[in-house]
Amino acid sequence: MAFEADSSGGSDEVHTDVLSESRQACYKARDAFYACMEKESDKKPTEIASVGLIYPAECKALRADYAKLCRASWVKHFDRKFCQNSRVQRLLDDKDLRRGPLILPQPYTFKPTN
Repeated sequence: MAFEADSSGGSDEVHTDVLSESRQACYKARDAFYACMEKESDKKPTEIASVGLIYPAECKALRADYAKLCRASWVKHFDRKFCQNSRVQRLLDDKDLRRGPLILPQPYTFKPTN
């Protein structure tokens, strides 16, 4: 029985961007960028990132580091997760503003049954 070469071409190439040190550097750059976004949230966002993420110009250098240290697919994934979590948090924070008055049925609205 002959052994077949694997479908990736048989190369034993190591992707250095998925090693532990590179992942940690990526996560630190990501966290620094998102911390800047939170800190500068009162400023008008002017820069556009992937998946509709808009951020202030003050965070542009951190965004460049983040995009350089992380794989593009990871950046897109983290941006989607950040947008999703921000949207959910905004809805949770605004729930009291969006809720109408709570009106319960009054006892006199029910007709007694005989």
